[in-house]
Amino acid sequence: MRILGLSALYHDSAAAIIEDGVILAAAQEERFSRVKHDERFPENAIAYCLEAANVKMSDIDYVAFYDKPFLKFERLLETYVSFAPKGFQSFRMAMPIWLREKLFQKDLLRKEFKKFDPDFDWQNKLLFAEHHQSHAASAFYPSPFDEAVVLTMDGVGEWATTSVAMGSGNKLNVTKELHFPHSLGLLYSAFTYYTGFKVNSGEYKVMGLAPYGEPKYAQTILDNLIDVKADGSFRLDQSYFDYCTGLRMTNSKFDDLFGGPPTKSESWLSDREMDLAASIQAVTEEIMLRLTRSLAKETGAKNLCLAGGVALNCVANGKILRDGAFENIWIQPAAGDAGGALGAALCAYHHFQDQPRQSKTTDHMQGSYLGPEFSDAEIQQRLTAVGAKFETFDEATMIDKTAQALANSKAIGWFQGRMEFGPRALGGRSILGDPRSPEMQKTLNLKIKYRESFRPFAPSVRKEDVSDWFEMDTESPYMLLVAEVAKSRQKEMTPEEQKLFGIEKLNILRSEIPAVTHVDYSARVQTVSAETNPKYHALLSKFKELTGCPVVANTSFNVRGEPIVCTPEDAFRCFMGCEMEVLTIGNQILYKDAQDPALALDYKDAFELD
Repeated sequence: MRILGLSALYHDSAAAIIEDGVILAAAQEERFSRVKHDERFPENAIAYCLEAANVKMSDIDYVAFYDKPFLKFERLLETYVSFAPKGFQSFRMAMPIWLREKLFQKDLLRKEFKKFDPDFDWQNKLLFAEHHQSHAASAFYPSPFDEAVVLTMDGVGEWATTSVAMGSGNKLNVTKELHFPHSLGLLYSAFTYYTGFKVNSGEYKVMGLAPYGEPKYAQTILDNLIDVKADGSFRLDQSYFDYCTGLRMTNSKFDDLFGGPPTKSESWLSDREMDLAASIQAVTEEIMLRLTRSLAKETGAKNLCLAGGVALNCVANGKILRDGAFENIWIQPAAGDAGGALGAALCAYHHFQDQPRQSKTTDHMQGSYLGPEFSDAEIQQRLTAVGAKFETFDEATMIDKTAQALANSKAIGWFQGRMEFGPRALGGRSILGDPRSPEMQKTLNLKIKYRESFRPFAPSVRKEDVSDWFEMDTESPYMLLVAEVAKSRQKEMTPEEQKLFGIEKLNILRSEIPAVTHVDYSARVQTVSAETNPKYHALLSKFKELTGCPVVANTSFNVRGEPIVCTPEDAFRCFMGCEMEVLTIGNQILYKDAQDPALALDYKDAFELD
């Protein structure tokens, strides 16, 4: 049985395909369209999934959509009615779009799919899951657990903002929900907006900024904005927010509480923004810890699955793991809306069709390497067509030369195998650097990524070496858990350095791997397995052989505002548009100084800022 899953028409559109419960392919539309967070119907992602599965649309048994538009429309109407007459301007702007596009979404989907197969039986084969049901399915069904509590947290689906489900075998039953407008995701997004970042893309910047500040406003948040109960349930005081009916997240009452208007985008970040980031991060962690402790006590379950956009908060995830209320945690790597496409397909197969799950000691995500891949012959043909100069080596020589370039502090573009599904680059489409270099973080941020200097980089470490370098003894294949750098690898700060605050902390050497050590000694760890990514593991092994260090700095292969690269052509353009020095694609290596200078691009301002 083949099922195609879709998420679309809000943000982060994506498609996924499964066959008899096995995940064959999944990808976000943005990777093909080159439009960040592309919300349009994912025709390119669908075409890729069909090609990867070697099927036509007529071979698909069901198409599953990741939410229910009528329920979402009901929430919109009820919200406007309950707040009327406030918000009429927002209502006037939203209604024509809903009436034209969203309300009749089934018809819109039918028309789009007719382009793939005019004779497909849409009346009987187009299914709709609820938004949080899709998220929960994406977390539980690919997990290695036969039984688990599934906690889903995001901005809002149809009505739910936080939900709890119990998974057992192929059954997944939602037991509790918190409803809009009470939303931890929207509270975090309100502070994202207020500190000058873009909602739905800047939340991870707030998380990265938090360690530079102090949680001075945490109690103010708890006293005024949110009432949190002992079990983690909560309610927001809507008098401080404008997201229900307005065109912004917060209002003047919020401004008065925190001493001024929202920070302007791209302006200098002061101590105030850092303290606000630290405060909302602390409150988020406290709520998530209360929720998970309560659920563990109530259910007696040993396993926890997480999904929804809030589950991308890897700092909070790390604290949940260390808290120990649950013995095991598994987080869907595509935890946001894109992952809803996969969840909808799995929900249709296991829940709607009542099909059994396959038992597995590891998860079913295949390392999240579910996107397109290219043979060496294809890579050579594509690079030649765009005028690239490259050398082809056998795999062992390619690994040796790339590792040597890393050891010489070169910034490396690394394009291998299948593209990752989800927001993180996991060694398929990555930019790599030497983590031992004191200059590497600054180089990657300012000269390669063209982004804010405070943003940290993740370490990729061989699975077998993780506990030697980090305070962690578990796998973290999807870069969704934060741990402290091992005490034995840390460098103690001087009394003078300890007095520094904010961005002044940035350039202090804190460990043997400063490029991946955040200002609080933390790191967003990715463990690399020889089973799921043998080439990347081989590169780390060779780097360890050369340097004694099995860790590299890993960031996504793109510049700020650009989707992660998908094709060899995307990779070459990015390579020629920034100050990256070496590019390895398959067994081909490209050196910047060997390229035609006429092909150089200026990527610094090529994309809308994220």
